[in-house]
Amino acid sequence: MTIAKALVITGNGTNCENEAAHACRLGGFDEARIAHISELMSGEVRLDDYHFLNLTGGFLDGDDLGSAKAQAHRLRHAVVEGKSERLIDQFLRFIEDGKLILGVCNGFQLLVKMGMLPAIGGDYLKQSATLTYNANGRFQDRWCYLKCDTASPSLYTAGIEKGIYLPIRHGEGKFLVDCEATLEKIETGHLSCLKYSDKEYDAPTMEFPENPNGSTNAIAGICDETGRVMGLMPHPEAFVHRTQHPRWTREELPEAGDGLIFFKNAADYVKKHF
Repeated sequence: MTIAKALVITGNGTNCENEAAHACRLGGFDEARIAHISELMSGEVRLDDYHFLNLTGGFLDGDDLGSAKAQAHRLRHAVVEGKSERLIDQFLRFIEDGKLILGVCNGFQLLVKMGMLPAIGGDYLKQSATLTYNANGRFQDRWCYLKCDTASPSLYTAGIEKGIYLPIRHGEGKFLVDCEATLEKIETGHLSCLKYSDKEYDAPTMEFPENPNGSTNAIAGICDETGRVMGLMPHPEAFVHRTQHPRWTREELPEAGDGLIFFKNAADYVKKHF
């Protein structure tokens, strides 16, 4: 039986590592280690020893140069201490080996700016999108309805029938692409697995506050073509139990929060394929 291992990266301004590790354990992972980015760069921790990588929310490097840009540059060019191996090679091998990466909020920004999403045609080193300042110019902290594309290859959203309800908290969540061709490939490939929507999950919306940042085509989350690498601005780790819901004392709610399915799906995949 596979011992399913999740790795949660912290350091340089992240602040959701404990919630992410708890969500991994609650979802079915046997181990969920929180490791500082310096442990990866020193070689003390290696991605090869894990199945599921979590890049969490926060304010990497104070969002200097733009959200997650400094960290993206660092990870793209870092060489593991005392070795000739680049850290980015571990990331690429991790994906090639069929393993899983989930980037939430700041982690989504990081994946996009590293080029690992949307990774059209399997090119994980070419940046073709970005996440920038919310359209209204203000930090947003609210809950959003998210319509799920059931045709998406994302393994994280498998089993979501219409949509989910999750919190967002960000100042730079507006998703933009480099050209219409990239957007077309994202949409025709069903890579835009989650979109900001109305309360009934009937249709994506560009209206504020349902769409809190003005993202192109109301995109809240995307995956790569394998469905194993995903990023989203909403926080699934912040709603894994009913008591985290803003109306939990006033509504009859199931025990599990809407975000738990991301981590259950990841754990189930690992135990089936490794």
